[in-house]
Amino acid sequence: MSGDTLSSAPTPAGVLVVDKDKGFTSMDVCAIVRTRFRRGGAPKRLKVGHAGTLDPMATGVLVVLVGKATRLSDRMMLGEKEYLAEVDLSRRSDTDDVEGRVEDVAVANPPDEAAVRAALAGFVGEIMQKPPAFSALKVGGKRSYDLARAGKAVELAARPVVIHECRLEAYAWPLAKVWVRCGKGTYIRSLARDVGTALGCGGMLTALRRTRVGAWTEAMARRIDTLPDVMTQADLRDVTE
Repeated sequence: MSGDTLSSAPTPAGVLVVDKDKGFTSMDVCAIVRTRFRRGGAPKRLKVGHAGTLDPMATGVLVVLVGKATRLSDRMMLGEKEYLAEVDLSRRSDTDDVEGRVEDVAVANPPDEAAVRAALAGFVGEIMQKPPAFSALKVGGKRSYDLARAGKAVELAARPVVIHECRLEAYAWPLAKVWVRCGKGTYIRSLARDVGTALGCGGMLTALRRTRVGAWTEAMARRIDTLPDVMTQADLRDVTE
């Protein structure tokens, strides 16, 4: 009989660290993983989730949780995260990244490298950060991005987040490459926007890569196109690794 309908094997449980490609949503990845485990005999209703969303434009570490490991999602999201971001200081967007409605910002005197470094330093520590209007947060029971796409005004309250480090890796106007180590709930899109505001210019993400989630790093990650078509328990890491 088909592995989708009957299997004597125990339900798989554990962690799969995926190097997400651009264009995929986090739930796209979960759906792909679920399908491949079902081919290996897992139940149709196998639970598959993730420990922290990555936007479609972003790449990098997505921690996928399978089976009983999905119960650990909240705990795993408490871990630090690291990102490498590219910020365009000459443009703004309604989504705070290149995927939205973009507009140029006239900047008479572009900031020099010292000014950009100083601005980044001002966001280190516990700060109040306003999430992007186009985010998965709920407003009155509805996703903020659904309201924003429908043309409704969305005003999300600022909330405390922690940025442990925020370092300029490279700069050539208008692009700044920034490395960030931060806590749960930090929006790198919001950081790009707010750094630009602090500098008196534009500020939006043009690229984002997550390189670490807690103990899970990009060195551990596997691209979707390298995963087997049929997956079993042997393809998972134990949550205690």
